[in-house]
Amino acid sequence: MFNKALLRQEVVEFIREHEKSDLPKLVLKGSPFKDVSIQELASQVKGLQVARKKFPEFYNSDSIIYPHSLNLEQSSSEKTAAYKASLVEGKTGIDLTGGLGIDSYHLSEKFEDFTYCEMNPELAEIVQHNFESLNSGISVEIKDSIEYLQNNTYKKYDWIYADPARRGKGGGKVFRLQDCEPNIPQHLALIFSKTERLLLKTSPILDISAGIQELRFVKEIHILAVRNEVKELLWILEKDYIGEIKIHTVNFEKEHEQIFSGSYHSEAEAEFSEPLTYLYEPNSAIMKSGLFDLLAEKTQTNKLHPHSHLYTSERLIDFPGRRFKVVDVLDFKSTQLKSYLKSKKANISTRNFPESVENLRKKFKVKEGGKDYVFFSTKLREEKIAIICEKV
Repeated sequence: MFNKALLRQEVVEFIREHEKSDLPKLVLKGSPFKDVSIQELASQVKGLQVARKKFPEFYNSDSIIYPHSLNLEQSSSEKTAAYKASLVEGKTGIDLTGGLGIDSYHLSEKFEDFTYCEMNPELAEIVQHNFESLNSGISVEIKDSIEYLQNNTYKKYDWIYADPARRGKGGGKVFRLQDCEPNIPQHLALIFSKTERLLLKTSPILDISAGIQELRFVKEIHILAVRNEVKELLWILEKDYIGEIKIHTVNFEKEHEQIFSGSYHSEAEAEFSEPLTYLYEPNSAIMKSGLFDLLAEKTQTNKLHPHSHLYTSERLIDFPGRRFKVVDVLDFKSTQLKSYLKSKKANISTRNFPESVENLRKKFKVKEGGKDYVFFSTKLREEKIAIICEKV
């Protein structure tokens, strides 16, 4: 049971006043309240710090209680939770892996009846309080979700959602679906006896082909990146589905979204050329998708090499990634390159290149930063080059 004294006005004000405090220093000062420990205060301050960026709706309410930092770390952001909600709708839904409840809160807006399932009683109590504070009508079940499905023989759902815990018994991270809790591949038969559709969130580093092999009936895969960092893989499974698998990539930038979609087994063919006037680097969601040739075909750009994944064109186009104007293209072993980079500041990247960025910095004595961008890559005839660019 969480400490209800955390909701007292003077305690709430103290937590808000110390939102930007250094936590170790705050802990050393001790608690000014007899009925609230400094550890409880620090946990709420940490929660505010995370919520301010990750889930603003919770942050803006003074009656929200934040759980252990691990639950905060594993929770979806408000932005990605809202995206999940855009994929579902119906009369009944259930979240098998409730956690902090951010996903449940947003998903529930698309259903008349929604259930949050969480086997940790302390966490479930906090989340139930938060749902009530936000006037949400979500039903909270403090149970093992697999047992709940097995015992709840009469009820079926329009959608089931799950975000299996990715930590093993020893506390270390795991990535294979069969090692997560609950083991979704093992319980697919049970799940599809309760629903026609499953929305599954997995680790961003799970290999897509491995995920398809572990799961059955995959209809769609959604790859979500926030500011060019892949955060989530979402899988839509439909009972008995055996058709084409669609891949959707979304990169949430500060003021816009980069969206690109295609089929998992796309038969697109890319064109190749030397670097032209403009150079493009795909965002991380596309890099994860593997839709490289389809990207070239749809954007009408050329690739430099089958494995370089850099794109080029004569005219500037909208592109789901970073855009650059090519200043020069130099042979990797040329004296021109050495003289150009010597004691210079530049942002270095490698694509299909045998040396690391760190080694290249040492070799050419280049410091990080500045306005110049240098891509070390390989052309179609296996020639090693440096492409010097300016960001558009």
